[in-house]
Amino acid sequence: MTQSLPDLSDSERARYEWQMWTPDVGVQGQRKLKAASVLVSRLGGVGGTVAYYLAAAGIGKLVLAHAGNVKPSDLNRQLLMTTDWLGKPRIESAARRLQQLNPEVEIHTAAENLSEDNAAALIGEVDIVVDAAPLFHERFAMNRAAVKQKKPLIECAMYDLDAQLTTIIPGRTACLDCIYPNDPPTWKREFPVFGAVSGMVAAMAAVEVIKLITGVGDPMAGRMLWVNLRTMNFRTLPTARSSECRTCGSVE
Repeated sequence: MTQSLPDLSDSERARYEWQMWTPDVGVQGQRKLKAASVLVSRLGGVGGTVAYYLAAAGIGKLVLAHAGNVKPSDLNRQLLMTTDWLGKPRIESAARRLQQLNPEVEIHTAAENLSEDNAAALIGEVDIVVDAAPLFHERFAMNRAAVKQKKPLIECAMYDLDAQLTTIIPGRTACLDCIYPNDPPTWKREFPVFGAVSGMVAAMAAVEVIKLITGVGDPMAGRMLWVNLRTMNFRTLPTARSSECRTCGSVE
């Protein structure tokens, strides 16, 4: 994000007028958003909502990765998927919906999930990464590639009525491997989820991206937010880098 900032068209100024009223954002902040590129891995209840808010905010380029076709069970939470798209590729539904919302945003798609094989190339296209993948092997691959390329990584996840959020800054904060040294053995691919819960943590993750790009506010770096929506209890706990971490232990 060190390149010269693009100008805003009259239509963009009209579209983003109200968010440019935010103190310390203004036209310059909006130009930073337009110049930025973000990868969102998985476009389910969390990632799809992150992508939707980032497109609405005017991120210049979104790189989206998600495999598979739309299923009926997606539709309670995956807001970029529609009933008329059942049986068709999720990534196409997502791109179509985002372009309908904001045709000014450049969208690159990959009809595949993040893995050791593609993480480096996809992350190489962007400034910031948002991890909304449900499986830890995807999340670890993303973390390793982001740390190696020194790209900020927003980690957001939920289960049932609980959610977690942290922002990883390579060389400065704990990475995902510091927080989870091993793949949690009890984690399951399918789990209880309301769209309102996944959407809640997704909205906060989108705010984290906006803060990193514009420089406004204090990102959740070096801290993890734990949310229990059954009790409406929000806790923030510190995360600690491990000098023994296999991924970031030697990164400065």
